[in-house]
Amino acid sequence: MGRVLAIDWGGRRTGLAVTDPLRISCNPLPTIPTNTLQDWLKKYTQMEVVDEIVVGMALRLNGEDTHSTAPITAFIEKLKTDFTIPVFTVDERLSSKEAKYYIQNSGLKKSKRKEKGLVDSVSATIILQTHLNMLL
Repeated sequence: MGRVLAIDWGGRRTGLAVTDPLRISCNPLPTIPTNTLQDWLKKYTQMEVVDEIVVGMALRLNGEDTHSTAPITAFIEKLKTDFTIPVFTVDERLSSKEAKYYIQNSGLKKSKRKEKGLVDSVSATIILQTHLNMLL
């Protein structure tokens, strides 16, 4: 069984999370600059067996598109062109707020909680866990 990789796509930074090969745990990966994402994905999928990719889909609370929806959709289309791995989407409407809540209550020092990429990594982990929960 291969890993499931989650992507919290952003205009500048992208949060990433991955399961272990048995899909028991979800683990954040370092946040990377979005302009390097395609190259990173190619390298990662050569090193690790990835069975699924899950991308957080940005929507407003009322279900309408946000300013990020079109770029995320274009990114997903590129993924489907460049990789043979199935791509799924997960509604990520409140993942950033949820991530901030977890970070605030994590016990991390304030300086660590302010790292820009931390919210993106935690959001990707939430997206991944949401996807896995839907499979149960």
